[in-house]
Amino acid sequence: MEAFFTERGRVMAPSNRKQAQIPASAEVVDNPIGTACGFMLTLNRCLMFFTPGVPSEFKRMVDEQIVPRLRERFSVASAPLCLRLTTFGRSESDLANQLDTLPLPEGVVLGYRSSMPIIELKLTGPASQRAAMESAWETVRSVAGENALFEGTQGLPAQLAQRLAEKGLTLAVGESFTAGLLHWQLNAAQVPLSGGALWSQTPFATLTVLAKVANRLADEHQSSLALVVSDRQDDRLSLALHTPQGTFARAISFNVTRYSLQTHQEVVAILAMNMLRRLLNGWSPYGGHGWISVVETLE
Repeated sequence: MEAFFTERGRVMAPSNRKQAQIPASAEVVDNPIGTACGFMLTLNRCLMFFTPGVPSEFKRMVDEQIVPRLRERFSVASAPLCLRLTTFGRSESDLANQLDTLPLPEGVVLGYRSSMPIIELKLTGPASQRAAMESAWETVRSVAGENALFEGTQGLPAQLAQRLAEKGLTLAVGESFTAGLLHWQLNAAQVPLSGGALWSQTPFATLTVLAKVANRLADEHQSSLALVVSDRQDDRLSLALHTPQGTFARAISFNVTRYSLQTHQEVVAILAMNMLRRLLNGWSPYGGHGWISVVETLE
């Protein structure tokens, strides 16, 4: 621990010393990225592991320290197979109405994880049931339909980055209500961004005006595509997507207002990215979104 602080040019505080106090009969479990080590105790026939509570440290210790110790002592079953699909625009109950009667192989379960504004569908079971699970998974895909954002854990921004790179397209982003969130998510996934703009308050009066803003943004940054998010006026908010084939714009309002500003911003960021995803898939950029009402669409 003292070496950890010395390497960083810091003096270890006396309060940190307690992190080195472990039971005399315990085996140290190394923490390669933090100061607080873990330890393992044997109680009768039970192995007990104690770790720091920081998630990044815990996960690293499980992978590198705890699982290898378990494999040395026990016959560990093969990891289960988990098929994941993330949807946007439909409620959990709506999906469940179509999927709860789906016949599943023995030992396989279908689960739902709701984290506003997405619903994750997970089919989990023994790896020995892979063929039967993949057959059932086709039905899950079919039910999710165009509402399926991505499979696995790739994430929507990463999917967009891959698709845009494959097509040799660039994207400019202009945003007000999302306050830079959209640009940050896309940039973190290495989406080919050509530039953008951030407005504190820019009341775009009509969809036609917003479409012109998107066109101008694309021209300014010599970009193939441009996504624009307006500010929110009362309960109305607009999005526009400029493409070489034309510009699409839509005004929406939230039917449910109990969620926080941050949640609304996250929803709008996904709405904007979903417009682009749908376009890249060859669909209309406009899709249904459950608790979001469409106020006006640019024809």
